[in-house]
Amino acid sequence: MATEIELKLRLDPKAVRKLLAHPLLTSTPSSKQHLLNTYYDTPELHLRARRVAMRFRKKGWEWLLTVKSAEPASGGLAVRNEWETAAVPGVFDFTHVDATELRHFLEQHRDRLEPAFTTDFRRQAWLLPCGESLIEMALDRGHIAARGRREAICEVELELVSGRIEDIFALTRQLQAQINLHPAVASKAERGYRLYLDEPSQAFRAKPLPINARQTPVAAFRTIALGCLEHFQRNEEGLLAGGEAEFIHQARVALRRLRSAIKLFAPALPEDFVAAYGRSWQTLAGALGDARNWDVFLEETLPPIHAAFPHNHDLHRLRNEARRRVKSARHAIKHLLALKEYPRLMVEFTAAVHALTDTVDIPLKRFADERIAAHTRSVRKMAEQYDTLDPEQRHIMRLRFKKLRYAMEFMTPLLPTRGMKTYLNTLAKLQEALGLINDQVTAELLIHEALGQKSATAAHGWVAGRHELLIGQVPELLTAWLKANPDRH
Repeated sequence: MATEIELKLRLDPKAVRKLLAHPLLTSTPSSKQHLLNTYYDTPELHLRARRVAMRFRKKGWEWLLTVKSAEPASGGLAVRNEWETAAVPGVFDFTHVDATELRHFLEQHRDRLEPAFTTDFRRQAWLLPCGESLIEMALDRGHIAARGRREAICEVELELVSGRIEDIFALTRQLQAQINLHPAVASKAERGYRLYLDEPSQAFRAKPLPINARQTPVAAFRTIALGCLEHFQRNEEGLLAGGEAEFIHQARVALRRLRSAIKLFAPALPEDFVAAYGRSWQTLAGALGDARNWDVFLEETLPPIHAAFPHNHDLHRLRNEARRRVKSARHAIKHLLALKEYPRLMVEFTAAVHALTDTVDIPLKRFADERIAAHTRSVRKMAEQYDTLDPEQRHIMRLRFKKLRYAMEFMTPLLPTRGMKTYLNTLAKLQEALGLINDQVTAELLIHEALGQKSATAAHGWVAGRHELLIGQVPELLTAWLKANPDRH
């Protein structure tokens, strides 16, 4: 078994000539190959469900059988297990797979394997020394084909032949200084399956993150931070395609979770890392927040008001203005993602996360208990004084509840199971109610921004009434949370 450490970078076909003229490449000999790959799976796609990719590759006159674990990538960097051997096309011999359980799984499905899709591309490759490492850089151009459908391939792969992961990022920085290379998370196999199934792009939601008590706080943070980064990157395509509401929502949640994770683990992280990357995402997060606010206003807040007052002229004006603001906000997001600084930030952050070392000597379970306890004390004090809080303090309380919920989600594998489901349900209901209240406050601000202080009086009245109704529900939800909130949390 070999471990493949690879950084995948998306390249605009128009920039290929510029890449080939880069001094690093013009001074180094290259090799060229035509690679034809056929990926196999069962009709029910058992391999895909197991996150395994299996292919026959024609490489010149040679045929290879390759099995890969399809681990997710973050920041474009993927670390996968790979088994490859010379083979005869169509003969599924998995004796070279030294992971017993995986080999048995493949053998169990061997008789039902059939072609799913192909990748056909030409590869130009260079072996580049960088720092203490040797890195193979490959430029792949061609296409993926499945069931009569095609999708172009134009990407750069940097694979660590020997040395350190840090040097892959160093080489990427050298290339990005002259060429716009964008970290990509989807492998050719993943793209092939999407083409095979003709799957439309869908918003990607956060997934449970596999931390465990044997990890150090820094190792757990690395797992969480890269998971948040993958959450964001897998919604990029939807943002660039026009930014439907759910893509914007999930991308915004991803950055919120990432920033919350940095704050949660701050005592275990270098101060300069927290200072740099706690702020780096603010501009993009702000643009996503603006777009999300207008989406909620147009799709959730405004329709019941418009239904109640269908002939109100101000509401017609308000809806048209909201549509214009939504369009403008989505253009702003696309503009930020198109800036050369964005892919560079992705690479720099991924490199910085991988470079982190332990600075505190504390078991992860104890660290998690202490951090969650600190969050809980902070929000519990405000919850007990809710009736005396002014609107600004209630807003602060809402944000603290959100941070607490993210912390609980991050640390779920370390937390006791007894009573946890009830606790998390009450926390979710409370956060949802506080979020709806914030939506009404935001709606007031958006109405004023769109039409001025004296316009849309029907909308003002509706929003104000809804706001008061929701505020009246909070004390009961706070009481339920306080009762479900034992001291151990």
